[in-house]
Order: sequence, then C-alpha cells, then structure tokens
Amino acid sequence: MIEPHVPAPPGPPPSWGAPGGTGAPAPLPVRPGTGRFLVLAGVFVCAACGLVYELELVALASYLMGDSVTQASVVLSVMVFAMGLGSLAAKRLRRFAAAGFGALEAVLALVGGSSAMVLYAVFAWTGGWGGLWADGPRVLLVGFSLTIGVLIGAEVPLLMELIQRVRRQDPGGAVADLFAADYVGALVGGLAFPFVLLPFLGQLTGALLTGTVNAVVGAALVLGLFRRDLTRRARWLLLTANVLVLALLATATVLADDFERAARHAVYGQDVRVAVRTDVQEVVLTGDADGRPLDLFLDGRLRVSDSDERRYHEALVRPAMDGPHARVLILGGGDGLAAREVLRHPGVRRVDVVEPDAGLVRLARNDPGLSALNEHAYGDPRLHAGTADAFRRLRSTPSAAYDVVISDLPDPDITASTKLYSQEFYGLLRRVLAPDGRLVVHAGPVADRPRTFWTVDATLRAAGLPAVAYRVGTRDARDARDARDARDAHDAHEGRDAAPDPGRAAAGLHAPAPRGWGFLLAARAAPALRLDPAAPRPRTLTPESLAGGARDAARTRVPGLPPSTLVHPRY
Repeated sequence: MIEPHVPAPPGPPPSWGAPGGTGAPAPLPVRPGTGRFLVLAGVFVCAACGLVYELELVALASYLMGDSVTQASVVLSVMVFAMGLGSLAAKRLRRFAAAGFGALEAVLALVGGSSAMVLYAVFAWTGGWGGLWADGPRVLLVGFSLTIGVLIGAEVPLLMELIQRVRRQDPGGAVADLFAADYVGALVGGLAFPFVLLPFLGQLTGALLTGTVNAVVGAALVLGLFRRDLTRRARWLLLTANVLVLALLATATVLADDFERAARHAVYGQDVRVAVRTDVQEVVLTGDADGRPLDLFLDGRLRVSDSDERRYHEALVRPAMDGPHARVLILGGGDGLAAREVLRHPGVRRVDVVEPDAGLVRLARNDPGLSALNEHAYGDPRLHAGTADAFRRLRSTPSAAYDVVISDLPDPDITASTKLYSQEFYGLLRRVLAPDGRLVVHAGPVADRPRTFWTVDATLRAAGLPAVAYRVGTRDARDARDARDARDAHDAHEGRDAAPDPGRAAAGLHAPAPRGWGFLLAARAAPALRLDPAAPRPRTLTPESLAGGARDAARTRVPGLPPSTLVHPRY
C-alpha cells in the first residue's frame, strides 16, 4: 500500500543566498521582537524619504515650469500609477526579498537623491523654454516620477516578506503594522520637507541628503539584520553598490553650491549679482554693474526689466491717480517701483504696501541698484510696508479706507495668484475703497491671453466694479536690438566675450519682447481713463497713447465669460 504524501507546513519563502542552499532561513542576529522593530523602523524611514522625493519633484517642477496644480497632478498621478506597477514587478523578487530590497533602496537613493539636480541641470543647460529640448524638463519629470514610483511600489511586497521572515503572523496583522509605519513615516517626511529641508538646506541639498539617509538605512537593515540570508558574494556586491551610491551623493552635495551658481548663470546670464532664497521665493538680481541693465527675477520669472519697467509702472499707476489719492494701498509691488510712481503725485498722505515677501522688501530697501531704481521710495516717511497675505489683510481693513488700490500681483494664470483675482477678493477690495475710489489691476498680457484678461474683467463686474480696459506695449524690437548691441559693444570694450550668451537665450533674455501688458481700471461707476494734470508728466505715457491702448484692448474683447471664484477658478 502506497502511503499518501503529506505536504510540509507552509513557511517563509527561501531568500537568495540562504546557507546551504536548502532554502531554510538563517537565524537572525537579534531576537524576533527587536528584528520586527528594526524592520518597521526601516519602513518608517523609507516612507519618509519616498514622500520627500515626491514633494521635491512637485516643488522643483512648479518653480521651473509654473502652474503648481498641473505639476502636482502630473507627479502624483504618475507616481501612484507607477507604484502599482512596482508592486506587481516585485512579485518576482519575493524569493530574494533581502537582496532585492537592498538593491532596490540603493537605486532609489541614487535616483531620488539626484532627481532635483538632474532636472535643474536639464532645464538650465538645454533652454527649458524653447528649441529642440523645449519639452525636456517635462519628459524628465514624468520619467523620474515613473521610476521613483516603481521603486517605491516595489518596497511594500519585499518588506512584507521581510517582516514575515522575522516572525510569521497572520497577513492582516502584518499589513496593518507595515502600513501604519509607512503612513507615519510619510507624515514625518511631508512635514520635514517644507519646514526643515527646504528652508535650511534648499531643494538640491535636501534631496541629496534624503538619498543618503535612504541608502544608509536600506543597507544597514539588509546587511545588519538579514546578512545571513545573503551569500558572501551578494553581501560584497550590495556593500560596494551602496558605498558607490553614497560616494556619488556625497560628491554631489559638496559640489551643490558650485553647481547651483553655474546653473543660475546658465539661466540668467553671467551678470548675476544677487541670488537669495527668501521664505517665499527665489529672488535674483542681474546687471546694474558697469552700466549693465538691472533685471529682477522672482522664482525664475522676469518681473522687472530696467529697459521696460517704467512703461509698465506708469501705465499701472498713473490713470488710477486721477482723482482723490490721499490714501493709497499697493498689493504686491515689493520692489518699490509702483510706490515710486505713486509718491510723485502731490496730495499723497499715506501709501501702504502689502507684500507677502519680506525678503524682497529688504532687498528693495537696501540694495544699491534696486533702491536707486525705485528712487529710495522706502525712505519716504509716507510709505508703510507690511508683510501679510493680501486676502487676510483686506478682511481686517476698515471700510472706505483707501482712495486708490493698486493690484501689482503676478499674472492670474499662476496658481498661487488665482485667489487674488477672484470675485470674493474683489468684493473685499470694493469694501475698502472710498465711494469715489478707484482700483487698477494688472491682468496679464491682453494680446497674448485675451480670455484670461477678459475673465478678470468679468470677475470685477460681478463684484460690482465695472472697469475700463487698456494696454501698453513694450519697447519695439528695434529698441531691444539697439540695447543689446550696445551691451555687447560694452562687453567687447571691457574684454568680455561679446558672443550671445546661450544661458541668457535659454532664459528668454534674448527672446522677442512680450507684446505688452493689460490693465483694468475699475470703480463703483465706470471710471474715465485720464491722467492727473497736477502730477509730473510721465516719461512714457501720454493721453493719446492711453486712449490708443484702450482701443487696442477693446478689440480683443471676449464676451460672455463667467467670473472666477474661489471654488471655481477659471484662469
């Protein structure tokens, strides 16, 4: 009689390199309780590092490519999808859980830690705004999101095998413990990024340090706790790979400051004079040395150009000052240039500047070039600067507090500014205006983005502030070419290379000038578009050019647009 075969009781799957090749797991060097704690601690740290990689990609992509909602949606959706792929792919590595997890963490540390530096390098040296590589940063962003997502997704099945390797328990309890450590680690990583890594280390060094921690913890967990599950050759291969990864990350960390300076020069040109990271944004000043024009960049976007700023600020301020203007509120305008134009008018008693970035205000007050450009407006006793969120400030401002409000804010289609172009925000502005007060809004380039511009107009009207539209153009192409030729001739005289700077071209500094800016002058009743006859004559603006700008803007009107609100932004 043939006895039936009785299957052996289930046990943990064999790990690669188990002693004797029998597939039986080797004993751990610590007690099961300690081993379990170490595995969950590793899960905690790896989850924190993974979330830092995600947030780093979102932050850098928003800075380089704008529109934080779009960039966050792309990164997070692609990464979550890739995590599913990684979990499926990790099924083939379950038999080699210890070695697979060690190799996985080494690759994740290198890819995640270097992602910010590589993305910034591609943007800086390939000209992220145009040309053959116009979509290079976006393609790279998706590539990094996919790769990091696959690697993070593969962690969970392997860690599930390792925690069961320490002490077998029911799958539901193991999953609960694993995900509890994972979610708490994600919480710590999510809070550490904006409050510790970004303000104290910056984007590049913060990502590199995170990769270093990731590599150290992954290697320590496998080579310390599960080293007996690996062959001698496997241990040496894993140790060598981690040493190499740590050496690369350490080298990149040492060179991070030099790299950032070189990349900044590639983006902004060789005459970067000031580059600071404030609590709000990166502020870069170029030029204003040896007669070179001054340009101000905020988070990589040109906000002030010495050659054109007067056209912009005179058009922004002068029409709104035709009428009572004793009390003026400027929203934004931390550079002091709008305040300069306001203070030219007789009868101004008080000017309040509400700028969210205190660092920009300090720069405008103390930097020799920028303070000369704003004619030392911050030294005028009538000017009072405060650092606050404009929305919050308006909610605490008394009714009818100002004769004129000047909204000198970033374009409405930048996500961070959307709420400051909403119907609710304009309702607050209407409340703080005097009965005969006027509001002027910079609403973006009307010729290039008419739908956005006229959505601002519709939003103002919905808030009870009918507006008149006008635009002003930049210098024409001949003026820009003459200025560039003069600068290159000056460079040649000083012994500098007068050839076009590829970095300056990449940053758009040699690109065709924008077609102009659009403005909306609003009040409780439709206002007249005039210049104050009692004020000093503007240098770039005349009644004729103002009337022509109104006709030009009117030709672009897009009728029937709905207003933008806080819960339904339409920009």
